[in-house]
Amino acid sequence: MGSVFRLTAAEVKSTRAGSLLIAGARGLLDTLYPPHCLACDVAVQDPGTLCAACWSDTPFVSGLACDKCGIPLLGNADEGEALCDDCLTVARPWAHGRAALVYGDVARRMVLALKYGDRHDIATPAGRWMARRLSPLIRPDTVVVPVPLHRWRLFKRRYNQSALLAAALARDINRPHCPDLLLRTRRTTTQDGRTRAGRFENLQGAIAAHPKRAHQIEGRHVVLVDDVMTSGATLAAATEACFGAGADTVDVVVMARVGREE
Repeated sequence: MGSVFRLTAAEVKSTRAGSLLIAGARGLLDTLYPPHCLACDVAVQDPGTLCAACWSDTPFVSGLACDKCGIPLLGNADEGEALCDDCLTVARPWAHGRAALVYGDVARRMVLALKYGDRHDIATPAGRWMARRLSPLIRPDTVVVPVPLHRWRLFKRRYNQSALLAAALARDINRPHCPDLLLRTRRTTTQDGRTRAGRFENLQGAIAAHPKRAHQIEGRHVVLVDDVMTSGATLAAATEACFGAGADTVDVVVMARVGREE
């Protein structure tokens, strides 16, 4: 007969005391530093949440979306896999792509705050939003990998926002996370203002697998994480690097997908 685990009276008392201590500390922090909306300065009841106004204005992706890039599409989600006009004409090396938000307004403010404003707290709820979109694709052998920053840009910014998102996502889906699997092998100039072709050319050969980490994805399902997808050039370069290291399948997920490029 199997043993039955029971807490002693002392252990129960200790557990309750610990819970009360955590609740008290949380209450003190909320008093000293009242939680604010992730996207504005309005006070909210719980940290890591949006106020009612920002929630209603946040363009969450739901329903039918492009299977390769995650942009919302007209139609019924029950129709199965569908592709947007861009993904019908642009080859995507990954298998599936998902996005939590459409880039713009509230989503844009959160992305920029996470990327440039030291708002690390945005990563945790964003990880949950991405996990909801990604959940049907998760496998037992899934490993989560962020798109890398070049070491000089990382030094200047002090953190990689994609790595923060990847860590939050990995915790939410309970899968391993390898933050330094990919490397920027050369410093690239900004993608801003470049044409689609220019974005892909700029990233050509700029990302590779870390030689001491590549074995961690060999024969496995890789989920690549980035903050924003515009043309998909960065994610394409990262996907090719994963396949070069022996990945079995690569899917991508982003916090926000930029709409049709002008």
